[in-house]
Amino acid sequence: MTSINALDPGASPLDYYGYELRRLRESAHLTQRQLGDILNYTGSLVGQIETARKVPTPEFSVRADAALGSDGLLTRLVQLVLRSQLPAWFQQVAELEARALEICTFQTHMIHGLLQTRAYARGVLGALDRTDLDDRTTVRLARQGIFNKEESPVFWMVVSEAALYQEIGGKETMRGQLAHLLAFEANPRINIQVLPFSVGSHAGLQGSFTLFRFSSDPTIVYTEGYGTGHPTANPDSVKDCSLRYDHLRAAALSPKDSAELIRRAMEDRYGEQVA
Repeated sequence: MTSINALDPGASPLDYYGYELRRLRESAHLTQRQLGDILNYTGSLVGQIETARKVPTPEFSVRADAALGSDGLLTRLVQLVLRSQLPAWFQQVAELEARALEICTFQTHMIHGLLQTRAYARGVLGALDRTDLDDRTTVRLARQGIFNKEESPVFWMVVSEAALYQEIGGKETMRGQLAHLLAFEANPRINIQVLPFSVGSHAGLQGSFTLFRFSSDPTIVYTEGYGTGHPTANPDSVKDCSLRYDHLRAAALSPKDSAELIRRAMEDRYGEQVA
């Protein structure tokens, strides 16, 4: 266990955050319990964050900044902390997500991480390893902060109908996840198209992939394996996957018809009646 007296702010972004939180709290002449009461968290949680044993959330950071008068310091720091907690092989991808003007993804069997609910993300991340599951879920969901930027990326997801029926986390979790997808119906910057079973053979049979497009940098294609990620700007790969994506988007249902299919899946598979 990390000792608060030995905490090295230069050891990692998480340690630096804990050091700054402790410094700000002590400057305000508050105990951990007192600060926890103000923030509506436990003093134990405050202590765990100060000693780099617990990953802070964006919500905690906003509340702490307000309570400690720290002018958004912790809110700015938490983004660095959360990105540093991603698997090393995925950190470059998170940077691509944060910089991209447009993200186009095809998913064969599950909802993309940028559109996952907390319960669904826990089901995905906890399938084989439940160690530090709360922290790992928080880190994954933090990536969705890109949609809160003043100029958020345009996001397209073509997702196989199979993902609507792959029951991750149980029926309640799936109802919540599908309802979450429907919440984007009126958002022109987040577009969801379902590739129905009836399409048969299609251009994405080789697997999931994502295209990242930028204002001036080359387009990046990203594919993923078990514990590995493969981003590439190879022109041939980009050209091939761009063509594949055009065909997938053309074969998929329209966003409106996709929403209707999602509603039917909620009712037929998970017992949810949606008006």
